[in-house]
Amino acid sequence: MKFAEDFATKTDELQLASSLTMSRYTELLLAIACGMAVANVYFAHPLLDSIASEFIIEPSTIGIVITITQICYALGLLLLVPLGDLLNHRGVIIGQMLMLVVALVVVGIAPTSIVFFIGIAVVGLLAVVTQTLVAYASTLAVPAERGRVLGFVTSGVVIGILLARTFAGIMADLGGWRSVYLSSAVLILILIGLLHKKLPGTVYKRPFLSYPKLLHSVLMLFVQERILLIRGILALLIFTVFSTFWTSLVLPLSSPPYSYSHTAIGAFGLAGVSGALAAARAGRLADRGLGQLTTGIALVLLLSSWFFINFISYSILGLVIGIILLDLAVQAVHVTNQSLIFTVRPEARSRLTAAYMVFYSIGSATGSIVSTNIYANYGWKGVCLFGVSVSALALVFWIATYRLAKEIMKK
Repeated sequence: MKFAEDFATKTDELQLASSLTMSRYTELLLAIACGMAVANVYFAHPLLDSIASEFIIEPSTIGIVITITQICYALGLLLLVPLGDLLNHRGVIIGQMLMLVVALVVVGIAPTSIVFFIGIAVVGLLAVVTQTLVAYASTLAVPAERGRVLGFVTSGVVIGILLARTFAGIMADLGGWRSVYLSSAVLILILIGLLHKKLPGTVYKRPFLSYPKLLHSVLMLFVQERILLIRGILALLIFTVFSTFWTSLVLPLSSPPYSYSHTAIGAFGLAGVSGALAAARAGRLADRGLGQLTTGIALVLLLSSWFFINFISYSILGLVIGIILLDLAVQAVHVTNQSLIFTVRPEARSRLTAAYMVFYSIGSATGSIVSTNIYANYGWKGVCLFGVSVSALALVFWIATYRLAKEIMKK
């Protein structure tokens, strides 16, 4: 096979990429861009009841909004993110974000459910620019700081996911659910101007590849890189848990005895931010060769979080503690996963990102649609039981693959 030949890049070109030092401002800008882009996928979580009411969608199936977005996000990962290894990163990022602005406007003014679903699907497809930004940050970072940079930039992703609920809740109470998407379009347009001014062009030359070969190479990574498969399955499981919790949380909190407003429900995302910020240090631990240990501890915390989450009817404080633990654990595993995977093929980081994040999308889509159905039939206890089961499965899988993963990383 000519796989290795197709993807080999010159040594001096890779050294050029890794010798660049990112300024703190660039890191911050990339983190903000990641958070703002990915937030568009999660705005709908606290708005599900309002969207269902306006478009007359059954509460038990409203999770399909999130599922459609995540499915299209997965398609975008396979079709768009790999372009970062073929084209100028800067051009790909700016182009996708401009199209994202248009899609957000369509969602914001959608007159019917069909137009809404088409718009939200395109938003999911284009929001993968987040992962292009992550791969770009990995390319710009020096090897000794790659884990730290990924931890910082990826914290922007998780914080964006969490604050999406807070932002969406506040805006929905002030101007309705449509104002959430329209205001996001304006903010991203402003961000595009900042990125256009600050981001450098191509860091190193790309090998010539046709688009079909580029896509084929992504599929080959699943077969050839076992660490990608192991870490990808972990990602699928932890994001199934993550999506299960955050998709279904709006349902008990918007019902008696709480009957919270969109703003109050969205504010719970603030609790998760503290966990996500703490977990950003997981990248530093990965740089020191402690990625496997960090993963194990994080998965134990993930399992433990459901003990507190289960008591939502009795203690909001317990719920907040559970949220902090859950988001800390998910972010720690996610950052560690990427830190380990990006060491495999430096010349194919966009493709590795695309391949890895496919597992993320499958997990998120599964959690979204399953959780709302479980809640409709079995209530919050059923959601917690499902969350505990998947969390335990992730821990068991990590234990079962611990030795194999260690051996792979030593090679």
